[in-house]
Amino acid sequence: MKYFSILIMSLALLSCSQKTEQQITSASDYEHYLASKPAKTTSKYFELWNSKIKPDSIQLTSFSVVGGEYNRYFQQTGNIDYLKKSEQALKKAVEIAAVGKPTLRRALARNYISQHRFKEALQLAQDSYVKSNGLKETQSLLFDVHMELGNYGTAKQYLDSIANDTDFGYLIRKAKWQDHQGYLEDTIVLMEQAKYKAQGMQNENLILWSYTNLADYYGHAGRLEDSYQHYLKALDIDPQNAYAKKGIAWIVFSHEKNPEEAMRILDSVTKDYQAPDYYILKAEIARYMGDDLAYAMNLDAYIKATANPNYGDMYNAYHVDLYLEETAQYPMALALAKKEVINRPTPESYGMLATAYLHLGDKEKALDLVQNHIADKTFEPAILYRAAEIYKANGLKNKVLALKKELSEAAYELGPILHHEITQL
Repeated sequence: MKYFSILIMSLALLSCSQKTEQQITSASDYEHYLASKPAKTTSKYFELWNSKIKPDSIQLTSFSVVGGEYNRYFQQTGNIDYLKKSEQALKKAVEIAAVGKPTLRRALARNYISQHRFKEALQLAQDSYVKSNGLKETQSLLFDVHMELGNYGTAKQYLDSIANDTDFGYLIRKAKWQDHQGYLEDTIVLMEQAKYKAQGMQNENLILWSYTNLADYYGHAGRLEDSYQHYLKALDIDPQNAYAKKGIAWIVFSHEKNPEEAMRILDSVTKDYQAPDYYILKAEIARYMGDDLAYAMNLDAYIKATANPNYGDMYNAYHVDLYLEETAQYPMALALAKKEVINRPTPESYGMLATAYLHLGDKEKALDLVQNHIADKTFEPAILYRAAEIYKANGLKNKVLALKKELSEAAYELGPILHHEITQL
């Protein structure tokens, strides 16, 4: 998750009028993808199986199929209600299954991961492991959950247990591990191998996933033309793919300094795609443009969207930044950051907690958290920026300078607004 940078800028110091000379995108490449239309959230297949579900139903296959379809609708629309309906169907399937329970538990665990209910996901994964059905699939799932929980040593053990350089699932997880370790070039090589594997299998879903993830990694490596082309390839497969459009909008905004065009792209997405974080990005762009009304409207849209209790803890990180940087509700930020550390004790969560302590005036406590839970444990620029702020508050100039150099090299990833703040460190 990108640092909620829109809330910390000195806008008067920014210039929105300058465009980069290195033009990469062209509206003619993606214009035909911007014609938004609602995702289709039903089918004869879905209706057939859904019709078999009655109040006292024990139709295992029906619940399993319907749960999978609801999850697909969530991916296509960003509508959290579909993810919750998927959870309900999968829970019922787990409850009534006499055989195949581990497979269903894994499906429910992945649903919980999407909801940021990581400890519940871990329990389901461990239950599946005990039952031993689909051992490799369970070991893969356990790697995924432990990475989300920040249990990196345990995650590595599960990664080693599924080692197979010809397997798509292993390649993408090894790529994730290498990225966590800070080896971006190795990450890209592995993801390229996974892409070729997906293409060889002619699996459209895996090819699409490979394209968007490779596009992200190429962007982090400064290979922006490759990034752009892979987002376009993803749109060739799925013209309504919101994530790929968001990626193109970020190139247009962060690299080409064309906020108006980036906003136009995102406006086309949010007509029918409902994920709240898109409003956060639109608010960031609006603030860069100096459009206070658009900024307020998009921030308000985010707040209204996340008021839906079905989101649970999914947007805690955004809420913490909101409390810290916009509303100055520091005690609320601290309480929520503490909750997030309990739910997910990662460097990102500790970064939020440390920043909350810093805003409350306890710079020593903030520094202690950085030294014990962030330093040398992550290469994520947004988290390192938090650490740099805390080092600065504690007068550790050498550490600030070292991070400032590293962060300056992540200008594209952080965006023009946060990058400006880095120059002020």
